[in-house]
Amino acid sequence: MRTILIGLLMQLCGAAVLAAPPRPAAASVATATSALAAAECIAPAKPGGGFDQSCKLAQAALLKAGVTAQPMRISYMPGGVGAIAYDTIVTRRPAEAQTLVAFSSGSLLNLSNGRFGKHTVDDVRWVAAVGIDYGVVLVNRNSPWKTLPELLAALKTDAARISFAAGGTIGSQDWVKAALVTSAAGVDYKAMRFVAFEGGGEAIAALKGGHVQVYSGDVSEIIDKQPLNGPFRVLAVFSEHRLPGPLASVPTAREQGVDIVWPAIRGFYVGPKVSDAAYAAWTSAFDQMMATPAFDEIRARHGLFPLALTGAALRGYIADQNRQYAEIAARFGLRR
Repeated sequence: MRTILIGLLMQLCGAAVLAAPPRPAAASVATATSALAAAECIAPAKPGGGFDQSCKLAQAALLKAGVTAQPMRISYMPGGVGAIAYDTIVTRRPAEAQTLVAFSSGSLLNLSNGRFGKHTVDDVRWVAAVGIDYGVVLVNRNSPWKTLPELLAALKTDAARISFAAGGTIGSQDWVKAALVTSAAGVDYKAMRFVAFEGGGEAIAALKGGHVQVYSGDVSEIIDKQPLNGPFRVLAVFSEHRLPGPLASVPTAREQGVDIVWPAIRGFYVGPKVSDAAYAAWTSAFDQMMATPAFDEIRARHGLFPLALTGAALRGYIADQNRQYAEIAARFGLRR
């Protein structure tokens, strides 16, 4: 089986040494604090999923770091797993300096395969990446499958009886993860039963209610849903090595003989007409926030792992990812 690794870890080594762009005088901490006084974070899906977690992380960390004097407002703009929010910011609200929008690798994948319409990765100003996430395979606690190989065996026997849920449509990153699992069972991914939801929160609710059998999502979406003897079981994480924290006992897919690794970046962007001074204020605010010891604890609480990029380093990373996701889109025939 071919390894599905988006080249992230190697890229991070190069990205980390890129110099940050010069900060104009307007980007001082005082200016950043003023610019963020009425800050809003848009989660481009319904509550409960990864975008929601990203906004809540920024809300808590910016406040804890003293960058904002009051909690940042969070609003929800579901539609097209980020497409509606992206179009709204680009075409109708392009100059709102106080408005952040959460994004993930799923957003970048959808952009690369044409699912955000005519828009490209060059249409917004990318502010910060605040952490890295990893894919997971989740089932109900009462599911008959205790390991990933057991799920693969069931798929091989009768794939039509097993439905995958995810916060995204066909072609989304969660769909790709489900397709990779199905392919690992020796089943044509086109035969996979897939139920799309508008956000991970809805998909997890469907799994809990027994309406679907498997959820292909991310660690950050389920990290707060894993109490001892809770309603779910994580069959595998799509990381290179076991993850620290609440999922430390969960084996990777590789440990179970399935060579799938899927890292996912999480971060924020602003509109294309936000001024240079305001953009610099945002990047300065995130640089300040991510340098605080408290941020590490807050990031971990939201199910993310270390990654901190702003400015030129982030833009370079996104350009590389866009090219690689375009290759994935071509492989699965997803390009529109």
